[in-house]
Amino acid sequence: MTVVRLTRVGRKKKPFYRVVVTDSRKKRDGGWIESIGYYNPLSDPKVVHIDHTRLAYWKSVGAKMSERVSKLAKGAQA
Repeated sequence: MTVVRLTRVGRKKKPFYRVVVTDSRKKRDGGWIESIGYYNPLSDPKVVHIDHTRLAYWKSVGAKMSERVSKLAKGAQA
């Protein structure tokens, strides 16, 4: 199953996340199919950038969104 979820990049105690499309059986930071955005929780205000056209495409072909990505996408859209 294809999922849209966060993968962690950045160094120790300085997290930075990419919003990626990947197979659900892969590890959190394993290989991914496509990167469609990013999330920086340390900046003030928090920065969320998601390509909503690509997100809509992946949802249309059956990809499931993780709980955190769905919350971020809802907040980034507003």
